[in-house]
Amino acid sequence: MKTKKFILEEKEMPKFWYNIVADMENKPLPPLHPGTKEPISPEMLSPILTEELIMQEVSQERFIEIPEEVLEKYKIYRPSPLIRAFELEKALGTDCKIYYKYEGGSPSGSHKPNTAIPQAYYNAKAGVKKITTETGAGQWGTALSFACAQYGIECDVYMVKSSFEQKPYRKIMMNTFGANVYPSPSDRTQAGRNFLAENPNSNGSLGMAISEAVEMAVQDEHTKYSLGSVLNHVLLHQTIIGEEALKQFEMAQDYPDVIVAPLGGGSNFAGISFPFLREKLQGKSEVRCVAVEPSSCPKLTKGKFMYDFGDTQGYTPLLPMFTLGHHFEPASIHAGGLRYHGASVLCSQLLKDGIIEANAIPQIECFEAGSLFAKYEGIIPAPESNHAIAQVLREVELAKKEGKSKTILFNLSGHGFVDMMAYSDFQNGNLVEHQLSSQEIDNNISRISNLQPEEIAVPTA
Repeated sequence: MKTKKFILEEKEMPKFWYNIVADMENKPLPPLHPGTKEPISPEMLSPILTEELIMQEVSQERFIEIPEEVLEKYKIYRPSPLIRAFELEKALGTDCKIYYKYEGGSPSGSHKPNTAIPQAYYNAKAGVKKITTETGAGQWGTALSFACAQYGIECDVYMVKSSFEQKPYRKIMMNTFGANVYPSPSDRTQAGRNFLAENPNSNGSLGMAISEAVEMAVQDEHTKYSLGSVLNHVLLHQTIIGEEALKQFEMAQDYPDVIVAPLGGGSNFAGISFPFLREKLQGKSEVRCVAVEPSSCPKLTKGKFMYDFGDTQGYTPLLPMFTLGHHFEPASIHAGGLRYHGASVLCSQLLKDGIIEANAIPQIECFEAGSLFAKYEGIIPAPESNHAIAQVLREVELAKKEGKSKTILFNLSGHGFVDMMAYSDFQNGNLVEHQLSSQEIDNNISRISNLQPEEIAVPTA
């Protein structure tokens, strides 16, 4: 009998997060103060982040120990299984071996608690009473709501308006965990009022929601801000996914040729790929890692590598990243977690250096792939994860043309059980494709040209 699931025991759970900065030949450029264009000091982040998270954000240590208290909370749903997709392979008639790391068994139904739990833990240690955050599709907001409940911290979530309206059950989940949820843009903040004055019918964006959450955090010394993606420490926490997968591939006596994951800000992709990229950067493997984004929000494939704000209002430091411009308001696609104008600093630098690859896929192709996966593997994926599955199918076709058998790993980062309206829209032919013109992208990029430091040449994609 062939083994389908590779499951670690709790005692085998990785004890360290992996920091890829230690192995990067080209270290990422520093965040800059928007006024002076000078690198900011770690202390300048203290109004929104706790000291231990700031130290992780700037660390260049290869491994950072996971606190025992965090490991105990992880045991609620970790280790997560590595699963061989035998039925999908059979349906595709392929010689390729397809594996997926299933992160949908967490309390929020996605990979997001991997960083929500440690962030809540470090904030609780620092005596923080409230955490503000943003959320797109709701996976991150749900995860942080759960994590804050574990540590008795109040949680305010600014949810992108289009997702707030499309995904009411996500709001109910957050409320059940005790969080307050507000559609963004809202009239609760100056940033929100500014956005609504400019466009009263705005569907919102992650950049807008970040602005609102940051604004509320800096007004109260007992409140901090928490981000579910993009920042270095967030990607660091997610690497427990890939560290587990490395051990599980040893159990399977196999190793991936290709790793695929969706990328909105970067936490999903980094979590599964960075531990394997460590071996690539150290010359131990030639694994290909492919980040997949929506064709309607193609920062990696059509954006520019330059300094930009992480939020729409301009409250954050300037970050070096592939971006469509922080004023960009993406279309209201169902994969709300991927509707972000920029990519993480680490993923951006790796793409710029040719260490990783990127591809953009339309949402109808993604839902076709996700529906096929559900039919044969029995799990209905989140819309974000459908992007990874669509790329897997493309990789299978490529292997067939090349006459090769490949081992493919993807991150099934969450289930779609609260995304059934998205599947209904797909099944009823109501999904609309959104394509950006080069002129639209150029117009957005031109609006941030004044943010670039004169002494640092800004490379293009």
